[in-house]
Amino acid sequence: MFEGLSGRLGDIFNKLRGRGALTEEDVVAALREVRVALLEADVALPVVKDFVAKVRERAVGQEVLRSITPGQQVIKIVHDCLVETLGEANESLNLAAVPPVPILMVGLQGSGKTTTTGKIAKRLVEKERKRVLMASLDVNRPAAQEQLRILGEQAKVPTLPIIPGQKPVEIALRALQTARAEGYDVVLLDTAGRLAIDEPLMQEVEAVRDATKPVETLLVADAMTGQDAVNVAKTFNERVGLTGIVLTRIDGDARGGAALSMRAVTGKPIKLLGVGERLDAIEPFHPERLAGRVLGMGDVVSLVEKAAETIDQEEAEKLAKKLEKGGFDLDDYASQLKQMSKMGGLGGIMNLLPGMGGLQQKMRDANIDDSMLKRQQAIISSMTKAERRNTKLLNASRRRRIAMGSGTQVADVNRLLKQFLQMQEMMQKMRKMGKKGFMRSLAGKLPPGMMPPGGLR
Repeated sequence: MFEGLSGRLGDIFNKLRGRGALTEEDVVAALREVRVALLEADVALPVVKDFVAKVRERAVGQEVLRSITPGQQVIKIVHDCLVETLGEANESLNLAAVPPVPILMVGLQGSGKTTTTGKIAKRLVEKERKRVLMASLDVNRPAAQEQLRILGEQAKVPTLPIIPGQKPVEIALRALQTARAEGYDVVLLDTAGRLAIDEPLMQEVEAVRDATKPVETLLVADAMTGQDAVNVAKTFNERVGLTGIVLTRIDGDARGGAALSMRAVTGKPIKLLGVGERLDAIEPFHPERLAGRVLGMGDVVSLVEKAAETIDQEEAEKLAKKLEKGGFDLDDYASQLKQMSKMGGLGGIMNLLPGMGGLQQKMRDANIDDSMLKRQQAIISSMTKAERRNTKLLNASRRRRIAMGSGTQVADVNRLLKQFLQMQEMMQKMRKMGKKGFMRSLAGKLPPGMMPPGGLR
């Protein structure tokens, strides 16, 4: 997400950073380019106008233009204005009501509403320790209720039993009655969608809202639909009254204009982001972190949180002990590849690291992507235990066998072994030099922005 916008803004700000002094004309010229970049990223025109006006007002003052680093000051102002546009702080789901708390899920067909319902349910059960019941009110789309039931089984979240012939309002009231009788904390009501907004859809959703009086009414919108998503949000807010937005397919949208526009157009917070297909691929929306990603500053906090959630502590401790003794084999390397996949793959990790914009493009040009991780895992899986422990056994005939077994080329096997040996060598250096010594030797090779604040301690 925001890949195109981030690249364009990076180019603009690099010019500003390179200038020792800035005039008002320099700032105005840069903001003209920012305006074009935002419009190309599908940000709504009124939002772009308001955003650029805010930045211009703050950026052309004497205290900015005459500061020691005017370029950096302008970038900070753009960052702060982005945060304001996106909503300033994360707003979590409101569960502060007498249980069962009704949450109404609304949106168009194909936006990922049913899957998002399953994701939110799983998150509430695992992170908030809530008892959740899901109910599908979609009696129009074939197998919609069955789809939610299957998702419930996958997420280990109960769904309301299906009674053929019931109307949406009847299903919703039965769900609330069941939840009260059986002691549930939250009821997720998955309403029907349409390919486009129409009057029968809005009347149906309004009837369910009036009958259930939801504490949260969440619009599920596909980030890849750009301007259309903003129009949908505006209509649903006017007719139904939204309390928040969940943006889906964030991982597939390079422009990201919908995220920048929706908060400003509706006044409603984006509460959650769908970041992949898995049922755990949903995360809270943090405006400040996202603004950092857009401006190429990275999002190290999210990276650390993601690592804490996915890293197996026991496995990490075992690996640390092996490294202390100088051991690092292909099984360990495979375990690191799996860990990277769990954290969102190469692309997901690079998006969260500062100063990685240019490097990401180089990696794409060199065909280094998540498919490469999968190939490498397949190659290692095709080796025997002895071969994984001792790469010296891997002669030409064994490499041919491994390539055939993993559906790859011998060149792929050779590339993997070369990378593994480089990593093994680095691990040995780190062990000999100690952590601080190794970091000092690495410092000069890191890209700009990768050193911790204040340098090495």
